[in-house]
Amino acid sequence: MTSTEVTTESEDSGPSGYAAARLRLLQETARSGPPRRAALASLTDDWLTALFATATDQTGVRGAALVAVGGYGRGELSPRSDLDLVLLHDGRADAGAIASLADRIWYPVWDLGLALDHSVRTPGEARKTAADDLKVQLGLLDARTVAGDLGLVAAMRTTILADWRNQAPKRLPALDELCRERAERQGELQFLLEPDLKEARGGLRDATALRAVAASWVADAPREGLTEARRILLDARDALHLTTGRATDRLALQDQDQVATALGLLDADALLRQVYEAARTVSYATDVTWREVDRVLRARSVRPRLRAMLGGGKTAATERTPLAEGVVEADGEVVLARTARPERDAVLVLRAAAAAAQSELPISRHVVRRLAAAARPLPVPWPAEAREELVTLLGAGEATIPVWEALEAEGLITRLLPDWERVHCRPQRNPVHTWTVDRHLVEAAVRASSLTRRVGRPDLLLVAALLHDIGKGWPGDHSVAGEVIARDVAARIGFGQHDVGVVATLVRHHLLLVETATRRDLDDPATVRSVATTVASASTLELLHALTEADALATGPAAWSTWRASLVADLVKRVAAVLAGEATTDPEPVEPSAEQERLAIEALRTGEPVLALHAQAETPDEDGEPEPIGVELLIALPDRPGVMPAAAGVLALHRLTVRAADLRAVELPTELGECADVLLLSWRVAAEYGSLPQAARLRADLVRALDGSLDIPARLAEREAAYPRRRGVKAPPPRVTVAAAGSRLATVIEVRAQDAPGLLHRIGRALEQSAVRVRSAHVSTLGANAVDAFYVTGTDGEPLSDARATELAREVERTLG
Repeated sequence: MTSTEVTTESEDSGPSGYAAARLRLLQETARSGPPRRAALASLTDDWLTALFATATDQTGVRGAALVAVGGYGRGELSPRSDLDLVLLHDGRADAGAIASLADRIWYPVWDLGLALDHSVRTPGEARKTAADDLKVQLGLLDARTVAGDLGLVAAMRTTILADWRNQAPKRLPALDELCRERAERQGELQFLLEPDLKEARGGLRDATALRAVAASWVADAPREGLTEARRILLDARDALHLTTGRATDRLALQDQDQVATALGLLDADALLRQVYEAARTVSYATDVTWREVDRVLRARSVRPRLRAMLGGGKTAATERTPLAEGVVEADGEVVLARTARPERDAVLVLRAAAAAAQSELPISRHVVRRLAAAARPLPVPWPAEAREELVTLLGAGEATIPVWEALEAEGLITRLLPDWERVHCRPQRNPVHTWTVDRHLVEAAVRASSLTRRVGRPDLLLVAALLHDIGKGWPGDHSVAGEVIARDVAARIGFGQHDVGVVATLVRHHLLLVETATRRDLDDPATVRSVATTVASASTLELLHALTEADALATGPAAWSTWRASLVADLVKRVAAVLAGEATTDPEPVEPSAEQERLAIEALRTGEPVLALHAQAETPDEDGEPEPIGVELLIALPDRPGVMPAAAGVLALHRLTVRAADLRAVELPTELGECADVLLLSWRVAAEYGSLPQAARLRADLVRALDGSLDIPARLAEREAAYPRRRGVKAPPPRVTVAAAGSRLATVIEVRAQDAPGLLHRIGRALEQSAVRVRSAHVSTLGANAVDAFYVTGTDGEPLSDARATELAREVERTLG
């Protein structure tokens, strides 16, 4: 039945006939969604047209029109929506006649109990009011003639639109601020248990704001999925109006099951998940659109000044700053380098995301779409570089969130981690939880990023934080289900068997510490022994402690307190004491390989550094070709002071990132029958971007660094001044500690810091200047975190005293800070 047929059957264009026809339309089960909203708007148009015709005949007013604005103007009438109407007149009729005309229209509407937002204006008054009131101007952008003088309305619309476009540099920032203020008050729709479908961020107001931006011709919102998202939100509001009988936009808990039933959904959770997904689409479109608006308006304001400076010539080309291999910054966004080939570079998605998060830059929507369309799938297990880039992305703190959302909007997260689909937009009914399951997991990784200095394996902490509630998408105990999934995911992304086991243990027992600390008697030795048996090692305990805190902080303000923190810390201290019986031994001596021995002999013979570069590879890809994971650089040279900082500095000068390193001394017999120490340095390095330098150039610079003719600190400072790195994320401060009972033969200094160019060079210089001898070093870069251990002795070859070791740790920490 069409709206026209409904009206005809009523046989009455008066209030009672309209009310009956409206009721029949809203009770129809065969028609809902956009067709019903359009039919309701059409039915209302017909009734108001009849009212207007009768009123103009009775008052004799000519040159007037009845105009629908806002949602009614768009033809989107929900069952309890306000009627937003403007009585527009040309100003020639006297005020009394216009007032009488308005009364003959407004009162019948009020008599039916319909909410009415009304005004009476001339086109000039409408224009002036719009100039003074942004909300009025937004409503008039959707103005539509219901009845009366079409030319009068068309002229007003043309004027209002022209003003909107001409005033865009002023009006759009004001609209952006209005949207932000509303979001602050109402929260984010995609996370609220009782969301306001209209006012919350990602709701119908934001969708309308995007239409206004498009009308300005400054920028257009991403259209993929946006129409469907608006439809879902409008359908949910229709069902809410019909089930409650009230003009409400808040989806209250007690109404959600009824609304879900009305929409043909399984239950309230299915309803919320659908609403959250729609809100997430609108929110992402909002972020992208306002970023584009800012870019365009900024460019418009700069171009005239540039043209004046350049004498009216062409403006300067956009500067492109390299961030990583295949990734550059351009115009405040992360984009792909011109040479990037996503179809050949499976790691590019994660490398671009990590670079964006570390630089605190948005990743271009066009880049994300290109990556989604063209990027080849990662092999399973992932290559080491992919795993490291994921860890780097997770360790970027708050900057991780917008990058993760951009990847998720284009389906890249579920492509990388298929199990993510189960927790995507999944609501959590516990009021303690602030976020949906998926956002809680990302928030946990964000919180964990600030705790990475407390653990020896920050990569395992970050991945466990991301996965700790992954089992909530499955039936049963989410910790038990999560252990199975986490084990599979950790293996998928390329962790070794031992690390897979640690991640699985962390996920399975992520509630162990807080539940034991708050529900058990810690003075009972059996309680502490039980926890010690479960975690099995001190390293797993420190990871579980950090994960417990990150999980609670990411849950909400009610989940963590000073009291809970102190109870958990007390339990950890007791368990650590039980685990302290583990033997701490010196590293097992590793026999040099045949190549290392050959290099060492050559270095001893010549008295000069000897270098070798080898590409490393691991699991073959689907074409049978090995996947490169970096380059192994071997350096051998006679033992002497300053070797480590010199070698690390040369690598930094050549923009080589150290992923892992090992330094140790080996004894070789000389021609005189004596023994001499030769230092062997084994590095795994990768170029920040571009190609790798030749070994001959590295050797020449190393020789110069050792003889003092190459001033590495000065060269690094010059490069930093010429090409300053973007500040990027604010990382936790470095932490330098003395490992208790770490070795019987040396003092172990542990350094945990944010990886940065020249970091190892600075550490080496600090140790050299403190007059200690580095007996061996073990360097790891886990994502963006450097976790290094240096076995040092005094000049006498003996371990340092406790006081001297503590002072050394403080000196190194001050140098890095």
